[in-house]
Amino acid sequence: MFGVLVRRLFSALPVLLIVSLISFGLMRLIPGDPAAAIAGIAATPAQIEQLRRDLGLDEPLWMQLVHYYEGLARGDLGRSLLLGKGVFAATMERLPVTIALSLYALVFTLIIGIASGIIAALKQNTWIDQAAMMFAMIGISVPNFFLGLLMIILFAVHLGWLPSGGYVPFSESPIGWLRSMTMPAFSLALLQAGLLARITRSSMLEVLRQDYIRTAKAKGLPQRRVILKHALANALIPIVTVVGIIVSLLLSGAVVTEALFSIPGMGQLLTQAVLNRDYPMVQGGLLLVTTFLVLVNITVDTLYAVLDPRVRHE
Repeated sequence: MFGVLVRRLFSALPVLLIVSLISFGLMRLIPGDPAAAIAGIAATPAQIEQLRRDLGLDEPLWMQLVHYYEGLARGDLGRSLLLGKGVFAATMERLPVTIALSLYALVFTLIIGIASGIIAALKQNTWIDQAAMMFAMIGISVPNFFLGLLMIILFAVHLGWLPSGGYVPFSESPIGWLRSMTMPAFSLALLQAGLLARITRSSMLEVLRQDYIRTAKAKGLPQRRVILKHALANALIPIVTVVGIIVSLLLSGAVVTEALFSIPGMGQLLTQAVLNRDYPMVQGGLLLVTTFLVLVNITVDTLYAVLDPRVRHE
């Protein structure tokens, strides 16, 4: 188990290095001058040039890259040009909101996806199976933003049950948090729930055809025990793989959802940073989000070793 964890941690280092290089290069390819954007339209060319020198933007690219990695080596992600505060502090203010939204969406995804996948497998080739798979296809086909708009029109405008946007911290009002996050989480989850339902159905059908399942049924074990203990437990490995990917997709999909529902999370922060050419914020924010995703994938890989003893002996 420890060996699996160490190997995964070392294999993550090249990923973080590549992401840092790509984010650094892409931001320099975006047209526009961050110094001019920060100084405003009323600034004179001399003031913009002075600001560019103060921010180190007049240095050659290789020198900026060296300074960037020197900062990373010290654990310093830099200061946001737009917010005027440390990138780490700014990210930590917004990242919990995005993680909470993604986890709430993950709950919807797991409940809908696994339940409908198991039911479809148990009722194979019946109208229940076809209805569940049709629902899964609808979930996969409908874009998140379009579903979110439909939900706003129905539940916020016509019915008035939920707010059309905004965010209420959980510490201020748990009910308000649920009201503000339910529509964004559901619209974010439906796509992934459809994917998970299809994977769960396929995995369960494969396991249900195994000899040990027939033996368990022949021994007269209750149906619930056969399904939950023998079938689902052995079908979990591909499902866990997909769940790890889904967590990554939920975090990346949160960018559009946060913009649509005016949620102050990482997606909104990075969007504003890109639009205002806030180099340190984009580079540091992406690196922190990537680090979080890498940790999620390492957790999933570690779960393999828990679920499948063969992985521990490789």
